[in-house]
Amino acid sequence: MKAQIHPTYYEDAVVTCACGNTFTTGSTRKELKTEICSVCHPFFTGTQRIVDTGGQVERF
Repeated sequence: MKAQIHPTYYEDAVVTCACGNTFTTGSTRKELKTEICSVCHPFFTGTQRIVDTGGQVERF
């Protein structure tokens, strides 16, 4: 490997979700922000949000 070309790797990078959940992982960035994690994702929580699009075609 060539010296001085690789980014700094952080073993304790903090990931912050929009729901407020935080956890640590390894990354080349010190802080990461995400919108969905396993705490708030519908697949993992068992809830599903249904978007009501009824009437959209008729209005068009």
